[in-house]
Amino acid sequence: MQEMVASRTNSALAEARGKAPEFPVRFVGALLAVAVAAVHVADQGGITAMASPAWIGWGYRLIEAGGILTALVLLLPGTALPAPMRFGQVRLGPAWLGPASLGWAAGVLLGTGPFLGYIASRTVGVPGDPGDVGNWGYWVGTVSLLVEAALVMLSVSMLLAVRQRR
Repeated sequence: MQEMVASRTNSALAEARGKAPEFPVRFVGALLAVAVAAVHVADQGGITAMASPAWIGWGYRLIEAGGILTALVLLLPGTALPAPMRFGQVRLGPAWLGPASLGWAAGVLLGTGPFLGYIASRTVGVPGDPGDVGNWGYWVGTVSLLVEAALVMLSVSMLLAVRQRR
């Protein structure tokens, strides 16, 4: 009896070797996406506040909504996501555009966009907000950079892992 249990356990471990546990990793990605949204809500002054100038405020709104949507897509079971289109033997889209990757691709965009926007606002400045040039000591911005970088690193690594499996 013990030998049978041990052989089943060893075979299950051998099959799982090299694979990340899917749901816990997606859950961490979802938490990072929500954290990106939360940091931008805090930076804007709350849900009802709007950053000035208006185009930055609407950009924040897009980031906040994108963070929640990305988290929801990452938490969906893999079978609930749409599959890539196929016409016979022809598959449309790159190899990483499968059901497990939609949320990770959104995670890359969600982390990269605000990260680059923050760097631009602190270096060359953005229209309507010249006061932030050189303001690297803002703690909410530092937290935002860390969370966004973590989301991008996790998302890119998961996209590469999905691509290698195909």
